[in-house]
Amino acid sequence: MAVPSEKLVSRPVEIHADTAGYEHILTPDALAFLARLHRFAEPRRRQLLEERRQHQARYDAGVLLDFRADTRDIRESDWTVAPIPAALQDRRVEITGPVERKMIINALNSGAKVFMADFEDSSAPSFANQLDGQANLRDAVNGTLEHHSPEGKHYRVDANPAVLVIRPRGWHLPERHITVYGEPIAGALVDFGLFAYHNARALHARDRGPYFYLPKLEAMEEAALWNEVMALAEDELDLPHGTMKATVLIETLPAVFQMDEILHALRERVVGLNCGRWDYIFSYLKTFRRHRDRLLPDRSQVLMTVPFLKAYSELLIQTCHRRGAFAMGGMAAQIPIKNDEEANEQAMAKVRADKLREVQAGHDGTWVAHPALVPIAMEIFDRHMPTPNQLHVKRDDVKADRDTLIVPCAGTITRAGFDNNVEVALRYTAAWLEGMGCVPIHNLMEDAATAEIARAQLWQWLHHGSLEFTDHAPIDAALFDRVLAAHTHRLQESTLPGARRAVDAAKLLSELTHADELGNFLTLPAYEQLA
Repeated sequence: MAVPSEKLVSRPVEIHADTAGYEHILTPDALAFLARLHRFAEPRRRQLLEERRQHQARYDAGVLLDFRADTRDIRESDWTVAPIPAALQDRRVEITGPVERKMIINALNSGAKVFMADFEDSSAPSFANQLDGQANLRDAVNGTLEHHSPEGKHYRVDANPAVLVIRPRGWHLPERHITVYGEPIAGALVDFGLFAYHNARALHARDRGPYFYLPKLEAMEEAALWNEVMALAEDELDLPHGTMKATVLIETLPAVFQMDEILHALRERVVGLNCGRWDYIFSYLKTFRRHRDRLLPDRSQVLMTVPFLKAYSELLIQTCHRRGAFAMGGMAAQIPIKNDEEANEQAMAKVRADKLREVQAGHDGTWVAHPALVPIAMEIFDRHMPTPNQLHVKRDDVKADRDTLIVPCAGTITRAGFDNNVEVALRYTAAWLEGMGCVPIHNLMEDAATAEIARAQLWQWLHHGSLEFTDHAPIDAALFDRVLAAHTHRLQESTLPGARRAVDAAKLLSELTHADELGNFLTLPAYEQLA
């Protein structure tokens, strides 16, 4: 798809929400910029989402994923991505989190090399949340971001903050509060477009991007659309071609079979791929939702050492380093346990073991969700990776074929695992409906990805029938209803996040779990109930 050469023209944009206080973000020129992106990308975006549906229908009919025959030349030929900017040469520890003001400051000051400001899985996309995030990030780029807590504490960004990278929403999510010619604009374009319009020139002037993380891609064509959108934005904002850089999250099963192709589609601006492990497990469940022989055990048993996840991460390292791109590791979701020293040490030991596995495998960096984990991850990567990155670790020993990438892992389905899935899915959904996208549950920082795993497993365990727990008790809908009712009552009676929306969340979770088809994303029907 060629990028049109004509310059920005105003488009009729309507805002279906209160815009008071956001006039500096939703300026006429910024909205015209969004309209231009929408007019350019929307037809192709819709086509690509339809292709996703067609592919899933084939998987439901029994087809197994494989590497594409039509792109063999891309995989087998020699090429590399464009040079990586100096600001991104060392990404050994990255911290992620929502775009809330205090969290942004703490993340930028955490000592991590990169902060991924997340408009996606760790943010509930209410209109206020998304626009507050845009305002907060504009202040961060301008050097004016501060926060005064009710307790009188003053927060501001230190002299050497982490490099800022933005994750917009995925291609599948709409932004119902902004329409162009009556059509909702893609949430991805709103998040990307407003940030780029207000900050791209300032970041470029300081050799700091703008840089983006691209989520939920399933095919090289979806990556190519992002490449074209960024090229158009550069043209409209008078930036040199290739200024905008992207890291792609490999967090869907279809994408792992197209990593070379995704890098190739973005080769002028891509800097790496990331192991989005939790979404990847969810994608495995969703892709094989009709395949009884590929059910997974309790999610606590699906670790990165099981064959299909080990193959995924090692193939990602091999692919990236062959092409001159970085291979980023996955998230450590643990958070400090303040009142139990022994439990806290056990949790931190899991973090150390996970980060040691990643650096020894050849990853160039890793993710954490809490500032207290930054020094733990940093110490391990400093000790085992004295160089800024590990592009020299080629991993030519890796042989990850189709069957290895999709083999299910052994394990059991336990009552505790079933109960935990119900609790996590309910509590996260309820908190999300209250406007929180990042929720601590049992000393783990849960986001949309882990809630998706929980509710997808529940659907599979109930709809494949005749499944049993380890004690041979049946897994059935009546049990699900009882467990859900019990957790709903407990949440209602608590002071936990989501207590006010417990009944709404339970109703939604019940509908999704009892439905004949596994819904593609929890956040799509939940979005209709979000304030």
